[in-house]
Amino acid sequence: MIKLIVGLGNPGLQYEKTRHNVGFLFLDRLSVGFGCAWSESSRFEGFVSDCLVGDQKVLLLKPQTYMNKSGESVGKVVRYYKIKCEEILVVHDELDFDVGISKLKFGGGHAGHNGLRDIIAHLNSSNYLRLRIGIGRPVTGRSVADYVLSELSKKDWDDLEFVFERAQKAIPKIVSDEMPVVMNRFNMK
Repeated sequence: MIKLIVGLGNPGLQYEKTRHNVGFLFLDRLSVGFGCAWSESSRFEGFVSDCLVGDQKVLLLKPQTYMNKSGESVGKVVRYYKIKCEEILVVHDELDFDVGISKLKFGGGHAGHNGLRDIIAHLNSSNYLRLRIGIGRPVTGRSVADYVLSELSKKDWDDLEFVFERAQKAIPKIVSDEMPVVMNRFNMK
């Protein structure tokens, strides 16, 4: 059962609509869809939202520590609420998937993603669920840092809208622990 959904991104208006912020963007959509309000928490170094998904209470978290320090915020929430790693879903951008592709994955390494690297370090575990949302790779010669911090094109927004809609529909089943069914359906192209 999922008790905490974390969206990864960077705080600040300059990053708001960038590829690296798809985790924040998806959580914003979830909070609206489930009728939840955000509040800033200095204790957790992030924005939090208590949501009711079906009959399950779920906490949404957008760390405000910048991507590379996401684990600080996640670790504080996990320790305070005594949440197990297996009860966490982290939503993040994925360079290895084209825009419009998303997959669920349990556990594994960070694959060079600094937000995941920091979460793994603070939790001392990689045993949490991930929703990997494709942002594609930069063209040869363009730096990855510049690419992930660039704004999305109109076509990319349209493709992300499809991914967000599909993922939002899957969240109640993910939260209620119907993972084998959800993963089989969600990870199909």
